[in-house]
Amino acid sequence: MADSLQRFLFEGTDIRGEIVHLENSYQEVLAPRQDPPAVAALLGEFLAATSLLGSTLKFEGRLALQAQGNGEIPLMLAETTHDRAIRGIVRGGEHARGQDFASLVGQGTLAITLEPLKGERYQGIVALEGNSLAGCLDSYFAQSAQLPTRLWLAADGRTATGVLLQALPAQVVTDADTRAAQWQHLTTLAATLTPGELLSLPTGELLYRLFHEETVRLLEEEPVRFRCSCSQERTARALLHLGEDEVREILAEQGMVEMRCEFCQHLYRFSPPEIDALFRPGENPRLH
Repeated sequence: MADSLQRFLFEGTDIRGEIVHLENSYQEVLAPRQDPPAVAALLGEFLAATSLLGSTLKFEGRLALQAQGNGEIPLMLAETTHDRAIRGIVRGGEHARGQDFASLVGQGTLAITLEPLKGERYQGIVALEGNSLAGCLDSYFAQSAQLPTRLWLAADGRTATGVLLQALPAQVVTDADTRAAQWQHLTTLAATLTPGELLSLPTGELLYRLFHEETVRLLEEEPVRFRCSCSQERTARALLHLGEDEVREILAEQGMVEMRCEFCQHLYRFSPPEIDALFRPGENPRLH
């Protein structure tokens, strides 16, 4: 499948892995944008990383990966839902001229946010340091109390791919030294991957290239797709947060209030009667 996530297990260990390949969904995210190749590639890495991190969500909701820094790109954001629907945005990307991670994002923070449909929101934050998104995420997991996790990411504006390895709680192997040696061995093998191999090799070939001396159990592919969660109702709520005075001012100047979704570029229009009803809930007509 062109857009899929596939999990795998190493027999005789408490280590699992995931591989994600994005093509069509990646192109749908990029389609409304005019970003330079380096920015498009970095957004692809964000989408791949988000897909990998969100694959184990135990709840209905979403996971967001967001970088805010003082580089040429003030904000980059990718999201995935529990059913593997992805979307992403970049602000200021069309003007960026940098070719590497540090110049594009600069210094700032990388946040991983979990938002269940039911339950409390959680956010973990790490500094934007190093020369890659994967390096920042490795630092995040190394500093947090979560399971040891490593990622390898690549994107080229056409395809985005990622590999994740994660150490699980001790069940198969309980000796700490043996567990550490297994983790070191498998992550060292994974670190030999080149971006070209990540982008070009099918899952089976990639796993054989890395782990042909290991016993790997490959699980069923799961589809990944682009889907935006914007709607007329959500946009109306954004107008409410904007405030009636400002919305009325826009309406007076333009005769219509228009808002475009940053993720999919869909344009939402609100007529004067809809704006009147928006700020008078008892008279609110059906928005569609």
